[in-house]
Amino acid sequence: MNPFFRIGNDLGGTKIEAIALDPDGTVLWRHRIPTPSGDAVATIEAIRDLVFQAEAQLGAPGTVGVGTPGAPSPATGLLRNSNSVCLNGLPLDRLLAGALGREVRIANDANCFALSEATDGAAAGAAIVFGVILGTGVGGGLVVGGKILTGRHGISGEWGHNPLPWPAPGEWPGPTCYCGRTGCAELFLSGPGLAADHRATAGENLATHEIAARAETGDAPARATLDRYVDRLARGLAGVINLVDPDVIVLGGGLSNLTMLYEAVPARWARYVFSDVVTTRLVPPHHGDSSGVRGAAWLWPPD
Repeated sequence: MNPFFRIGNDLGGTKIEAIALDPDGTVLWRHRIPTPSGDAVATIEAIRDLVFQAEAQLGAPGTVGVGTPGAPSPATGLLRNSNSVCLNGLPLDRLLAGALGREVRIANDANCFALSEATDGAAAGAAIVFGVILGTGVGGGLVVGGKILTGRHGISGEWGHNPLPWPAPGEWPGPTCYCGRTGCAELFLSGPGLAADHRATAGENLATHEIAARAETGDAPARATLDRYVDRLARGLAGVINLVDPDVIVLGGGLSNLTMLYEAVPARWARYVFSDVVTTRLVPPHHGDSSGVRGAAWLWPPD
């Protein structure tokens, strides 16, 4: 019998992962299922069933948190910008609360990632933590004093749709983003952005891990692509440091697996940060791919 535990759900476009944590953050239960495609009712029922499975297994009720792409609008309470487009425009938190008979807390998945690493991960104990998602897109979350800083409009940390700072020749005005603007940092710093840059400059259609592997063997075009990426990431994160001055920046997403970033980017960002010294730490996630779902559980903070 567990008198108190937290259940987190990570709602993705292809899978839903659920986890149950005890008060110390130990994993008590974990399960993953495919996300119902294009069916909002089935998605809500799937999350409900995962919660009930966890509680049946552990013999007690728990708190429920959900991490999702997009976030509820502070004006309407309706979900927006989710890649599970069938959920956009719905009061997801209220629908889940009705299905489960209790309050459900919902946050953007990048915010959940940042919260996880700030709570008991690579940035535990830090006062200001910026969590970065470098994957198919570019997202971010900001945690201050152990709490997510969502902002007035619920968009705090969304640095991917700001322009890439200090554009070099050839980077301005930049490609057009799905958001309708040009030159967004996401177009340069995401996995597809890195691959597109290599394709445009080297004429090779390679995945990011293939570019990295070739760079390690001394392949000049691949090394040049990664050098441009390092400088662009350094500029993007320098803009974040200049604005919020975090103690720790934690990288997540597929590109966080490029181990060379953790030395190369801090070595480059000092020239862009408005300070005589830069001691911000850039670190990989302690909880890896599990950080998002753990952060959803930690939406109910430790007592």
